[in-house]
Amino acid sequence: MIQQRPLYGRDDLRRLIEPRSIAVVGASPTEGSFGRRTLENLANFTGTVYGIHPKHSEILGRPTFSNLADLPEVPDCVIVCVGQHLAEPVIQEAARLGIGGAVVYASGYRETGDVDGEAAQLRLLDTARHGGLRLAGPNCIGLVNAQSKAAMNFMTDCGQMISGDAGSISLVSQSGALGYSLLQGVHRGMGFSKFLACGNSVDVDVADYVSYLAEDPDTSVIVCLLEGISDGRRFIEAILKAGRAGKPVIVYKAANGEASSKAALSHTGTLAGSAEAYRSAFRRAGAVLVEDFEALLEVATFFSRNPQGPNGAGVGIMATSGGAGVICADKAEENALPLPALDDATAAVLQDIVPGFGSMANPADLTAEVLKDISTFKTAVMSFCDDPSYGAVVVPLTFVHETTTGVRARYLAEVASETNTALAAVWMNEWLEGPGSRDLDSDASVTVFRSPSRCMWTIRRWMDWHARTDWSPLSGSTADAAVGNPAAGLLGAAASGATALTETAAKEIVARYGIKVPAEQVVQTPDEAVAAADAMGYPVVLKVVSPDILHKSEVGGVRVGLASADEVREALTTMSARMLSEAAHAQIVGYSVQQMAGEGPEILLGARFDPVFGPLVLLGSGGTWVEILKDVKVYLTPLDRPTALAAIREMTLVKVLEGARGHAPYDIDALADTIVAFSQLVRDLDGLATEIELNPVRITREHGPMAVDALIVLAPREHGSTPKTGGAAPVANHAEGTAEWANA
Repeated sequence: MIQQRPLYGRDDLRRLIEPRSIAVVGASPTEGSFGRRTLENLANFTGTVYGIHPKHSEILGRPTFSNLADLPEVPDCVIVCVGQHLAEPVIQEAARLGIGGAVVYASGYRETGDVDGEAAQLRLLDTARHGGLRLAGPNCIGLVNAQSKAAMNFMTDCGQMISGDAGSISLVSQSGALGYSLLQGVHRGMGFSKFLACGNSVDVDVADYVSYLAEDPDTSVIVCLLEGISDGRRFIEAILKAGRAGKPVIVYKAANGEASSKAALSHTGTLAGSAEAYRSAFRRAGAVLVEDFEALLEVATFFSRNPQGPNGAGVGIMATSGGAGVICADKAEENALPLPALDDATAAVLQDIVPGFGSMANPADLTAEVLKDISTFKTAVMSFCDDPSYGAVVVPLTFVHETTTGVRARYLAEVASETNTALAAVWMNEWLEGPGSRDLDSDASVTVFRSPSRCMWTIRRWMDWHARTDWSPLSGSTADAAVGNPAAGLLGAAASGATALTETAAKEIVARYGIKVPAEQVVQTPDEAVAAADAMGYPVVLKVVSPDILHKSEVGGVRVGLASADEVREALTTMSARMLSEAAHAQIVGYSVQQMAGEGPEILLGARFDPVFGPLVLLGSGGTWVEILKDVKVYLTPLDRPTALAAIREMTLVKVLEGARGHAPYDIDALADTIVAFSQLVRDLDGLATEIELNPVRITREHGPMAVDALIVLAPREHGSTPKTGGAAPVANHAEGTAEWANA
């Protein structure tokens, strides 16, 4: 996989996203037209707006010119409201004049899937790149800069919608409509800084937007609505850049269904789909992956209102309903959030507030009695926030009342503004927009959740994100990696036109990377097999050697635990006869007599060569049950030793490896070294192989990790075509055509 180009930064995109002057090509007085809507949306823009139309000198109070060349200045950005057949010459003229950015609404490009649309899109790209013009779209809903009130889109009433105070959450969306639906959170009192739609991303893509926002002083949290990307490494680098700037990236990934165009030849192929690759990338980059679309704004709001991170490791729950407190405590436990007991100072405050039938614990039940004197509610909340054990305090709000709930909301907001402890309210009633809800939504400090589960899930991720310290860029090679590429030469020599290597040839390559493999000898006859077993020592394993039999046990091509010469002789005789009936078309190279690896837990090490993220490593429980258990996780390469150790700690087998029930532990450090070496092997075979699998790797106390079986499936000799990647869904092409525009 080749990185296409470096990320754009703020300097590259400033004139596109932060323009001081904007030209609207296709400006129109026609009601409902994109040109008119765009002008209407720019009514509050703090900069200069010019209309471009051949038959008007003024539209909606804006000066209007026949073409871009007639403008009194070179604008920073041009919004192209005309149809596809007119957009290209507009971009050519904009590039020639030195305009810095362009937003293209028109569709009819790559999203059509036809040759003409693809060619038209590539011409736009060529023009933009050569002219130094940064292009959003085509097929793009537009951009919003709430700081300058630049609503550079055709959505009805967008300019009016962002006329209030801006916030610090920025949205990046490959779906224009879904992104805009989040932007409508302003109607609940939420504040946003930028909304950046991608369209077809011919030039500026989602990674560039994240990179820009990492440098944007008006953005504290970045929300990404993602469908798919073509260059995963650039996207990861953008998220890491945001992390170094102290800005969380909250990601919602749509299109997670698995579909494959070919039958997988190894277990690995059935276990590593694109969804797992994306999750691995998000984990490596430190993005906060949100699985529920409806949780996005709650998560982003909590992060934005609590940028300092937690002061304590636990969560305090202060309720006026015992049941609500218990529910919140259940959700805290599900998310591994500790609920420390009240410290003495907190308990002393509550002693004077909570009646005898309440509960001075965590969760605390203040009962409804505390609401008789509403000021005591604020005192209780502040005591929780002052407790040094709590990094976050959660206050469930159950029933809503006209006279009391608004007061409680106000007190929560006051406490939140006076403390460094994160304060969250959980709206646990069905009057979703009842008294106080908008006050909490719009407050700058407190966050309201409409689900106890989402509240505790978010606090867990917030604590984890602030605990992360490594935001370093992706490296190109692993520490302690093998020198050079020992796989390449051996691969060419061993392949001989086959689609896969024999196990023996695959193990020879694996061993070059320092990964232990059993001693073995390839034989042809029973007498040779017995001689090899006598020299090796019993018991032994016998396997058929064939590049055409990838899963030997399924055709009777494996016998284990052969303890004598007679057993070896019988096994080879029986196996060779069975190959004639069950694998008649397979090329049989011979039979391998192998050392027994001993007893121990088994893992799988596999590889996936992903078109988006490049070579990946799969790690999980191994053996013949691997596809049923599917206890496998995916990791980006390269893996260094700390990452490998962390991956081992995530395995379900880790307790066995550490020595369960009084048994001695296994050599986890040696296993980590094996994973690192395999990671380098996978990177070296990128482009040369399509699948690699060591299954099982048996971990014994005597030998440490040993690759008992190995599979390498070769890439086709002639390759290099670029996989087609999904783009944003097309929007209807409502941009005006020539006749409409000229006669409007």
